[in-house]
Amino acid sequence: MLKKSHLFVGLILLGVLAVSGCTSITVQPIAANTPVKHVCIEDNPKVIVTDFVSVLHDGFSRHGISTEIFSGTKPEGCEYTLVYTALRSWDFAPYLSKAELRLEQNGSFLASAEYHLKLKGGWSLMKWQGTKTKMDPVIDELLRNL
Repeated sequence: MLKKSHLFVGLILLGVLAVSGCTSITVQPIAANTPVKHVCIEDNPKVIVTDFVSVLHDGFSRHGISTEIFSGTKPEGCEYTLVYTALRSWDFAPYLSKAELRLEQNGSFLASAEYHLKLKGGWSLMKWQGTKTKMDPVIDELLRNL
C-alpha cells in the first residue's frame, strides 16, 4: 500500500518532469579558423515563423558575419550557405517548437544545429518564449569557434 508521503513525492516528481527537460538542442559547431565572413541564407517559404529569418540575421551579425537572403539560384560568390526549417505549434498561441540549421560550404556540410521541444513543450510555460530567446543560444553554439 502506498503511503501518502510516497504519493505526494511521486506527484511532485511527475510535475517537475512535466515542466523541465523539455528542450533538446543538438549542435555540430563550425570548425575553428573557418574564415566565414558572409553567409547566404536560402529562403524557405514553408516556414511560417515570421521572425525566424531576422533572428538568424541578428545572430550571425552578432558574430561578425553578414547575411543575405536568396530564393532560387544561389547568388554568385556565395561560398557559405545556410538552409533552415522551423516548425510552429499551437497551444492557445503559436510558438516555435522545432528548428534545424545546416551550414554548407560550396554545397558540402560544414555545421548544423537543431532545436526541438520534446512533446511540443508539454506543460512547460517556457514553450511560449520568443524565437530570439530560443534560437540565440543555438546560433551562438553553432558559431562558438569563430
